[in-house]
Parts: sequence; C-alpha cells; structure tokens
Amino acid sequence: MKFLIIRFSSIGDIVLTTPVIRCLKQQVENAEVHYLTKQNFKGIIETNPYVDKLHILQDDLAAVIEALRKEEFDYIIDLHHNIRTLKVKRALHKVPAISFNKLNIQKWLLTALKINMMPPVHIVDRYLDTLKSFGVKNDNKGLDYFIPEKDIVKNGDIPASHSLGYIGVVIGAAHTTKKLPLHKLKSLCAEIDHPVILLGGPEDRQTGDEIALIDDVKIYNSCGKFNLNESADLVRQAKVIITHDTGLMHIAAAFKKPILSIWGNTVPAFGMTPYYGTSMVANKIFEIKNLWCRPCSKIGYSKCPLGHFKCMERHNINEIANIIKRDN
Repeated sequence: MKFLIIRFSSIGDIVLTTPVIRCLKQQVENAEVHYLTKQNFKGIIETNPYVDKLHILQDDLAAVIEALRKEEFDYIIDLHHNIRTLKVKRALHKVPAISFNKLNIQKWLLTALKINMMPPVHIVDRYLDTLKSFGVKNDNKGLDYFIPEKDIVKNGDIPASHSLGYIGVVIGAAHTTKKLPLHKLKSLCAEIDHPVILLGGPEDRQTGDEIALIDDVKIYNSCGKFNLNESADLVRQAKVIITHDTGLMHIAAAFKKPILSIWGNTVPAFGMTPYYGTSMVANKIFEIKNLWCRPCSKIGYSKCPLGHFKCMERHNINEIANIIKRDN
C-alpha cells in the first residue's frame, strides 16, 4: 500500500509525526511511505530511513498536486488538516483520506474561557489514532531525528572549553510570548555554573550576543552559525537542554536528552510536552500555574496581550539553575 503523509510545518510538529512514519513503515506489510512538507522543513525528513519518497511544497501548490496525482496513492494521512491540505485531498478526491483531529473547539474553550476539555493524551498518540484502521499501534520508542553525516558538529567547530560537556540553552521560539524575556535569560545563564551553548536560529543571534557578553568564555552563542541539523547535533551532544516550548525541545526529546522546559502563554495541556515513549528520561516542566489569563493562545503572540507577561516574568530562575547545579 502506498501512503502519503502530509504535515507542512513547523519544526516541532513535524518531529512529533515521526512515530507515525516509523510505525506505519514497520507495521503495515509492504507499506510505501511518502511525505509532503514545505521546503523550509525538508532537512527534518529527507534522511529519515522510513520515508520512501519526499515531496516538497515550494510556491506552486498546483505543480505539487500534479506530481502527487501521478503517484496513485492508496491512502492520505493528513496530520495538518488545514485549508491547504484540504485542497490536496480534493484534488486527489479518489484517494481515501484520514485526517488528524486538531481539537480546535477544545483549544478555543481552554484559551478563551479557561475550560479545560482537552483529553489527557499526547499529540503523538492523537497522530497515531489516524492509523488505527490499519492495525498500527504505538511502539513506544519515542521520536526520531536523523542527522546526515555532513551535519555532524565536530569538536573543532565549538570552543575547546565546551568540548568536554555543556548545557544547551534554547533561547528562541516562534512567538515572543513563548520566550523568557532577555533579562531572565541573562540571569539564567549567569546562574549556570557549567559551559553553556546558546541555541536558536539566525533571528536569535543578536539576543545571543547580548547574553554571551555576561561571560564570553562560559557562554558560546551558536545562533545563526549552524543550520538546523547542525543545531540538532549540538542538542544531541549536550548534557541537558533548557528550552522553551519550541521545536528544539522536541528534537532534544528525540535524542532522549534530559529537558528543563519553560512554558509561557502555552500550556502542557495542549498535549505537546517532551515525548520519550516508554524511555525513562529525567525532565521537568516549569510553568506559572493559576494565572487567570493563561493560556492566552494555542500558538503565541508578538507581545503579552495584557502587557504584564506574568507567565514568563514570574519564573524562578534560581530554581531552574539549581537543578543544573544539583544534577550535573
């Protein structure tokens, strides 16, 4: 059987679909697994050994659809379920499609009315629900992330002071309300008594430079210096990852790294906490509970809608840093 899995974005969401890819390939006899995603996220999937063919959406959806028609799929597994995937499914209308339930009503109730009707089920298991009719079950092996050999970070690529071990601190996130303010990040990195590598994209480089000024020997700013797979390898090599609710958090979980996750306007109840399968890995979630305004969004904003940003400002930096001191 030939399957098309669709997930266009983003980094974390695509990493969270990897158990679907693996379980489908390993548990359905003669399964041929294709995956459709956007150009920006090609590197996450292209080295996955469970994907037989990768399809890339750039600007021309019609061209992608035409190429997909020629594949003659048996089933579509829609793990994004938005307007664009609806267009793909309509264009391939003869192909049966199974769509992921995004639970938008439950999310609206939680963000708008603070009524929690979200099921206590991780999004990985909700993704896997789309494969029930094929007899596919969760193998509980967790997430996958495959780094090509060319993107393995060598000792000479980071300061010698960090080559014997470091704490990875993810300073970025897609939305500002999911990130600690700069002064809190500075305090956190100042408190950590181990070498630190700051992790993020090119958009985080300036922030990283400001943080590194605290101690440019202890703190190395990797933001913007490495591509996504190289940054993933820096995550893989870290002792511990401190992170916001972001894509690198899920990559860290794929490598079974201990994670200290710091949550702002989003909440673990959305079902996207670090996922390890049945592996026992130490991790801790930090969130400011009992704030009447939280969660204010299922995604995030460019700034706190109310101006006070208590969901991040109230985090106890000493408590987070002390865990590093105690356990490393």
